[in-house]
Amino acid sequence: MKEETKSVAKRYSDEELQEFKEIILEKLKIAKENLKQLIEAFANDANNANDTAPTFKVLEEGASVRSKEDNALMAGRQEKFIKDLEAALLRIENKTYGIDRITGELIPKERLRIVPHATMSVESKLNQNNTKK
Repeated sequence: MKEETKSVAKRYSDEELQEFKEIILEKLKIAKENLKQLIEAFANDANNANDTAPTFKVLEEGASVRSKEDNALMAGRQEKFIKDLEAALLRIENKTYGIDRITGELIPKERLRIVPHATMSVESKLNQNNTKK
């Protein structure tokens, strides 16, 4: 005789979701401030015209280009982080936050407190990385 198991929807309680929402909103605020600073630094680099001795000009221009590239890369990462945090807020509103997208199990609270935009447990992430190799 085959036993039928009832599928019980696993999710975090509304109180727990509220805790995660507060964490995400704080991280989102900081991330947006950081992005603003990166954009301002990039804009200031573009407007900064220093006349220096010709011997140092080439080195200075190379450093300036590298700095702009670094700022652009960091700004891109910051924008992705902001989008991931905003997506996590949507999952909270949909009450699907904290559910591993691979296994359907709850992602441990400790992980979500550290990486609030996580969509997979550490185990799922490691298994995914191992299957890619």
